[in-house]
Amino acid sequence: MKFSESLKKNHQFRFVYQNGKSYANKYLVMYVKENGTERNRIGISVSKKVGNSVVRHRVTRLVRESYRLHEAVFNSGLDIVVVARPSAASVGYNEIENSLLHLAKLHHIIKVFFYLD
Repeated sequence: MKFSESLKKNHQFRFVYQNGKSYANKYLVMYVKENGTERNRIGISVSKKVGNSVVRHRVTRLVRESYRLHEAVFNSGLDIVVVARPSAASVGYNEIENSLLHLAKLHHIIKVFFYLD
């Protein structure tokens, strides 16, 4: 993730939970709050309800990779927290990727590209 940093501390996650706006779909919940910097900060939360440690780490890697590959299309200056729902444990990369991009569109945090002919 060359344009982004990670949220690591509990108080950073709590701040986004309390002050950010959230949207959810079948597999993920996304909280977004502006951070006033030029970089995005992303945090991924996967609880024990999702599964054992192997499953939780797999879901975390899928979300992180989905974000990394589409990092350039996200607006900058945001704190983003992605929370995995238990239904995310049984799906593949494509569903997680589509879910992440769907939530980003709901938040209006994806850049719009105009192609001139």
